[in-house]
Amino acid sequence: MRDDIVFRAIKNILGTSNFKEIEQIQRLWSGYGAIARYLIENQTYIIKHICPEQGADHPRGWNTNLSHQRKLKSYEVETYWYQNYLDDSNGFRCPTFLGSYSESNNRVVILEDLDQVGYYLRKSELNLNEIKACIKWLANFHAKYINNSGKGLWPVGTYWHLETRPDEWNAMESGILKDKAGEIDQLLNSCKFKTLVHGDAKVANFCFHEDNRNVAALDFQYIGKGCGIKDVMYFMSSCLYEDECENLESELLDYYFEQLTMALPNDVNAQELENEWRTLYPVAWTDFYRFLLGWMPTHYKINRYVKTKAEQTIALLSN
Repeated sequence: MRDDIVFRAIKNILGTSNFKEIEQIQRLWSGYGAIARYLIENQTYIIKHICPEQGADHPRGWNTNLSHQRKLKSYEVETYWYQNYLDDSNGFRCPTFLGSYSESNNRVVILEDLDQVGYYLRKSELNLNEIKACIKWLANFHAKYINNSGKGLWPVGTYWHLETRPDEWNAMESGILKDKAGEIDQLLNSCKFKTLVHGDAKVANFCFHEDNRNVAALDFQYIGKGCGIKDVMYFMSSCLYEDECENLESELLDYYFEQLTMALPNDVNAQELENEWRTLYPVAWTDFYRFLLGWMPTHYKINRYVKTKAEQTIALLSN
């Protein structure tokens, strides 16, 4: 991936021409570039190279202009987040941002290599302690940015947000969730307590430390304002099966709110926030369910648990 733009980015940001690509870690979604590890002056870095003209192979066939513009926006947002929000006093771990370089729609982002500071474990299945480590990260993250304006980020965080997904809404079969999609969206967006949500808080975007107690998070393309419980819901959907969601729901929500309460500023009414976000927990599931019904109605995450949450949400709307 030693493209000219990568060369210029390294030269401009790190002031050296002494580098080599060690390995490509992964291609970006829909083929919009790649993430690779580079050796630069005897230190490894992660370079995210966004090259949109390469993107034309969405795995679900959603290759529309709207989809393209959403992806371009997501990389702008992520870069803005790293440049303007991330600092050393967060209380949660992310890769250090070294800088970014752009030419037209092409963008290069240089980040710390978390592997070099102990966060080299990647997991697809988690035990309870590992799940709680990620939930604690989310709680600290949400507490840090409670009532933040979200300037420069998505007005509403999460990649499945209704306003940015009209194609998927149109693809839904007729039914109550399609009819009520706007009301469900409004329930979430009109909450009193808002924070910044990661927007794609799945297991694959967490790196586990070698001590197996701490985690760092990656991939902030869909960060924006919203109800923090959306991140918790989505994380649970990424690491728990149907019966596990049901069996662990109370324990994990209790743990999240315990950690959140400890981290919140003193001027925030933690009990009022908890009451509101607990009420919106099934609504968050239902909103994600709505997206799946349009995007991939045979998705494995559509199960009895999520359907029960949808029933609870419809009842809430009726009241």
